[in-house]
Amino acid sequence: MMKTLLIYGAAGYTGRMIAAQATIAGLSIIVAGRKEPPLAALAESLDAGMRVFSLEDKGEVIRHLEGVSVVLNCAGPFAGTAESLMKACISQGIHYLDITAEINVYRLAESLGDVAARAGSMLMPGVGWDVVPTDCLAVRLARQVHEPRRLRIALQVAGSMSRGSAVSAGEIIGAGLLERVNGTLMTKENTQPGWFDFGEGPVACAPLSFGDLVTAWHSTGIPDIEMFVHVTGDAFPEGDLSLLPDGPGQEERDASRARAVAEVTGSDGNMQRALIETVNGYSYTPLAAVEATRRVLSGDSLPGFQTPAIVFGAEFALTIPGTSIQLS
Repeated sequence: MMKTLLIYGAAGYTGRMIAAQATIAGLSIIVAGRKEPPLAALAESLDAGMRVFSLEDKGEVIRHLEGVSVVLNCAGPFAGTAESLMKACISQGIHYLDITAEINVYRLAESLGDVAARAGSMLMPGVGWDVVPTDCLAVRLARQVHEPRRLRIALQVAGSMSRGSAVSAGEIIGAGLLERVNGTLMTKENTQPGWFDFGEGPVACAPLSFGDLVTAWHSTGIPDIEMFVHVTGDAFPEGDLSLLPDGPGQEERDASRARAVAEVTGSDGNMQRALIETVNGYSYTPLAAVEATRRVLSGDSLPGFQTPAIVFGAEFALTIPGTSIQLS
């Protein structure tokens, strides 16, 4: 019997693209979320199953996971959806994936890792952009230096932001400025920008706390990790976020490719640097998330808290169309 994927938040901007991509990939899917009208229209257009439920009642959530092998959470802000779905998945011994950039969700998954492992459930937040490309890049570079000690990752955010991402960005900022020092997450003392070259000369990048502070630590064991971001145009909107459009259209996504730089320094001071470039993050996420889910449904999983590079290998990012790596 074909295993089934439940996509929670499937009627959202990225959720719709993921549901469509999952259908193209031939997966058996159930679209799910809180609001029936948009879900019903989506389910009909994709000839998919549908389940409508909120996340407040634990028993109700568990009932709606009956017959499901993997949950892919696309409903942000994830601070309000991840815990309920993770715990329901653990209770049923099924796997949880999501597409968040909110660092506190990674910390939550990490804290639930042992109980998830005992239940045979995998928790893998971050199966889209940016964690898939940066996680895989960090692992590749760590193999090229002696005793890797320091990792710096900088993201270049180009083009406009979806309404959901703008709300999630508030969660990221609200988590405070963090870094990993000697393996421990702590408040970042040096708040000065870092300078990184995304292909057109060095630019100033602001420190920010993304999920890589958790995933890269698990994937590489590098004890000192910092994260930065370079925002172009109006990528971080202000004002009433509810008035924003769902997200950028196909033409804007095609014109705005995504890039990230990683630098790994060894104990001998040798540093290796590389740039990874992908299609726009909103186009990349459905491709990566569906491919990750397809692999998990096929049995490619490990119990407990996991990262894409650990489970799928450091080459996983390069299997996503439009991805390239440049060493420097």
